[in-house]
Amino acid sequence: VQLVESGGGSVQFGGSLRLSCAASGFTASTYVMKWHRQAPGKEREWVATISNIGGNSYYADSVKGRFTVSRDNAKNTVYLQMNSLKPEDTAVYYCERVLGQYWGQGTQVTVSS
Repeated sequence: VQLVESGGGSVQFGGSLRLSCAASGFTASTYVMKWHRQAPGKEREWVATISNIGGNSYYADSVKGRFTVSRDNAKNTVYLQMNSLKPEDTAVYYCERVLGQYWGQGTQVTVSS
């Protein structure tokens, strides 16, 4: 099982980024997948979940309406579309396969004001 995040970078306030979580060794569409983030000096926090049934998605209040989690089953990849970014979104973003608690290495997102 391997998860590899990509797509992070530096953007200005109000900008957008799309993070990718490429899965290998398993079929991502059959598992609940989550995105988390950890800002400097803060605890890791949950950001979003996409279920393995019906593709239902759930979001932290801090990102609701701005972030969208989705899947591309053909690419075995989970995405996190982030719009209207704020400086407080600055963090390392991680994806997780919930069953077995597999995590990627993370990708840095920096939002400047």
